[in-house]
Amino acid sequence: MDRQKSMEKGLLRKSLSIRERKFPNEDLFLETGLSRKSPRDITKKSPRDITKKSPRDIIKKSQNDDGECRVTATVFLSTFVAVSGSFCTGCGAGFSSGAQSGITKDLSLSVAEYSMFGSILTLGGLIGAVFSGKVADVLGRKRTMLFCEAFCLTGWLAVALAQDALWLDCGRLLLGIGVGLFSYVIPIYIAEIAPKHVRGSFVFANQLMQNCGIALFFIIGNFIPWRWLAIVGFVPCVLHVFCLFFIPESPRWLAKKGRDKECRSALQRLRGPDVDISREASTIRDTIELSELDGETRMAELFQRRYAYPLLIGVGLMFLQQLSGSSGVTYYASSLFQKGGFPSAIGTSVIATIMVPKAMLGTIIVDKLGRRTLLMSSCAAMGLSALLLSVSYGFQSFGILPDLTPILTCIGVLGHIVSFAMGMGGLPWIIMAEIFPMNVKVSAGTLVTVTNWLFGWVITYTFNFMLQWNASGMFFIFSMVSTFSIVFIYFLVPETKGRSLEEIQALLSNFVQ
Repeated sequence: MDRQKSMEKGLLRKSLSIRERKFPNEDLFLETGLSRKSPRDITKKSPRDITKKSPRDIIKKSQNDDGECRVTATVFLSTFVAVSGSFCTGCGAGFSSGAQSGITKDLSLSVAEYSMFGSILTLGGLIGAVFSGKVADVLGRKRTMLFCEAFCLTGWLAVALAQDALWLDCGRLLLGIGVGLFSYVIPIYIAEIAPKHVRGSFVFANQLMQNCGIALFFIIGNFIPWRWLAIVGFVPCVLHVFCLFFIPESPRWLAKKGRDKECRSALQRLRGPDVDISREASTIRDTIELSELDGETRMAELFQRRYAYPLLIGVGLMFLQQLSGSSGVTYYASSLFQKGGFPSAIGTSVIATIMVPKAMLGTIIVDKLGRRTLLMSSCAAMGLSALLLSVSYGFQSFGILPDLTPILTCIGVLGHIVSFAMGMGGLPWIIMAEIFPMNVKVSAGTLVTVTNWLFGWVITYTFNFMLQWNASGMFFIFSMVSTFSIVFIYFLVPETKGRSLEEIQALLSNFVQ
């Protein structure tokens, strides 16, 4: 780890020195991947004399900013309110497992019909993800969360009152649209308000609260009817709407929109009334002005060399996260237990009991161990768990050690869900919120989120069919994907622990150069 940090610092110093020798009068190359502009172009683009501000000045200012290191009650409250939306997301994800037997019996649904119902949440998430970046940019982070809840509230009511598969699917689709919007805006909002030394833990709380929602529905889904379960999912959405009125908007979004007075007010509220926020406010303003020299980047312009590295990291992590089978295992945990001969009520209750403490542990250690270590550990545990499930179902198909199959199934499902919750579940969203500069955050964030939900839908829709076709082969493929994920993370994903957003983007930009 020390060797990696020294290499990164050396790379940054070398790139800056080369830049100074090649362009001695143009120390204006933004860490966010801007193309070189002439002084005339810069003057046209910005009325301020920003040629006096270099990326190195901005990074130095960010490193020396002591006021940003304070964690106030407002930051805690704002983070808690934001991740309450993730609790709603977890309720939606856990609903399909706990309600499966009740819905299929009451509404006489086939395997294909219930697979559509379970997977349509991710299809809705895909629709929400397509518009997530633009909606969050136009409405702001706070109002986007309110917008999300409009879909979630309507969706839960439709599911609770459904009399046939059509109403079930419509409600689940609306819920998915809200969840898809949440998946982008919540980590972005937290990353933009949290101090850098706790940013990882605070964004990881997104995964923690999602696990809390899943755990709640795994437990109570064994005891209450599915319609009442939908009403339970409706209640936290109402509370979330009420609490959103008491948190500030993201200062970085306000600065991007030119609302400097409101930006400073929100920043003062977040950092505390006795803290001098002028240095941090100036850093945010300078960074955004430099990032806007190229204007807002459209989706077609995103596929350029200067954005290739962060885009590869963001899209690659989301792609591998879903192809590890995580969504399918979570959505249909009860089916996996039943197929392995283990009581599903006991299995889901055990998962619910363990996954929340494990996610809490991840929240605590993410800013101590770092992103890379936790990601690779999570992938290794997921790969071993998937391999164990492959062996378990393989033994079952050949009639070998029938008494051992239920135990192996329980350990495999439990290990897969818990290890996913500790790292691979939340960390890709943290990294997504950190690596993209403001001028590409809308287009890049949308693409990354769409990738996640698209492959999530593919996995959740085909999961039950593959489970019936060849469960052992399916989980062997998932274990190979997790193994490849370790290689991908080791060679391509940088450590972002303890760095400001400006420093992270400088590192990535200089890597490409």
